[in-house]
Amino acid sequence: MLAAIVRVAFPVLAIGLMFHLLTLDFANAQKKRNIAWVRDAEIETLMNDYARPLFSAGGLSKNAVEVFLLNREDFNAFVTGTRMFINIGAIMKSDTPNEIIGVLAHETGHIIRGHLTGLRDRLQKAQALAVLSVLAGAGAVAAGSTEAAGAIFMGSQQGIMRNLLAYQREDEVDADHTGVTLLDKTGQSSLGMINTFKRLSKNSLFKSSGLDPYAISHPLPRERVALLNEIAQKSPHFTKKDPPALQLRHDMARAKIAAFSAGPGGVRALFRNDLKSAPARYGYAISTYLSGSPKKGIEQLGRLVKEQPNNEFIYEIMGEMALKAGNVGAAVKYYSKAVSLNDRQNGLLMIQLGHSLLQTNNKANLEPAINYLKAGLSRDRYSSDGYGYMARAYAIQGKQNLAIAASAEQKFLQGNFAEAKKFALRAQPKVKTGSPQWLRLQDIIDYKPPKLR
Repeated sequence: MLAAIVRVAFPVLAIGLMFHLLTLDFANAQKKRNIAWVRDAEIETLMNDYARPLFSAGGLSKNAVEVFLLNREDFNAFVTGTRMFINIGAIMKSDTPNEIIGVLAHETGHIIRGHLTGLRDRLQKAQALAVLSVLAGAGAVAAGSTEAAGAIFMGSQQGIMRNLLAYQREDEVDADHTGVTLLDKTGQSSLGMINTFKRLSKNSLFKSSGLDPYAISHPLPRERVALLNEIAQKSPHFTKKDPPALQLRHDMARAKIAAFSAGPGGVRALFRNDLKSAPARYGYAISTYLSGSPKKGIEQLGRLVKEQPNNEFIYEIMGEMALKAGNVGAAVKYYSKAVSLNDRQNGLLMIQLGHSLLQTNNKANLEPAINYLKAGLSRDRYSSDGYGYMARAYAIQGKQNLAIAASAEQKFLQGNFAEAKKFALRAQPKVKTGSPQWLRLQDIIDYKPPKLR
């Protein structure tokens, strides 16, 4: 299921395909910048499958970097420390897996080359230089020349900014080259990365012939394409195509995004050359469900699942549809099938199965529901819904303190820090001092959200 929720706050510098210097705070961003995090087991799994070979080739462990989806339509991606963000619009607009893999390779390049650390150091130096320029301007004022003071200040500021932007452009080129190296190590083509920058070259941001190349943070896309072409075409993997099975998974994910974001019209536009393809029918079935006909959507997916009997994510969306239709028994059956087929032990799938068991209101299902919720949350610590279901399950069991502690986690993940703190303060006195849960509740109590500028 596609569900946009607010992410835990983490103020960080971001660097990516089109981002300039930016400080992000996802706890408050949805209200002030309309940025929302998207949760979907199918698409997250696909992105992780794309990224992990690149991480391995770059000397990173498979869990060293977390990949998140953002509910944005524009084609963009960026990294913040050990977190990688990609807009769902970039996925939907990518014709092949290789295009998105190229984007992830570029962002991985930023991480393994330490560009954010270098940028942070340069920003600190720039702040110091800015202070010196102010002092120099103050000295000019003291000498009686306000015009000289203004010239010193403006000149220093422009010089500092140009210097920073020059460093960023160098980092972007370095990330491009590192990305090509990672793709080569993993036996993949760099053509997708080149096609991405060709797409960006058509963006209105880069069309102005009068654009000052020294006043932007990234090299112009046409320059990046030229540089990349030189090194990419030397690779023996340059013309390598994506495996058909991976292309199918990619198109299924695109169909889901299109259905949720633009309905049947979006699906039709995306697959206009093959409206009877499996991805197109997947998108149409989801659109049918979203239009208020979950039973009909299940019927449509029932025909598709015969073609892809081992696709756990078709069963997952069928489970969601069954819950919406009020058929809890069928939902449990579909989610159980999805979990049994998922060899990655995806946390979100387990949480959804736990929720469906809880929805049966059968006491015999309460303990299994809690076990699945615990297992899911141990693998996915960001599910606010999961903690909400857990709070309800514990309340039914009469374990009020555990229910309150789970509610604290839920409120925290939703960005409601005041309520989270209240719940944590109520739960902590009944938890063993110094235990992992006690320490976690203390973190919630002590947390102070950063202020957005």
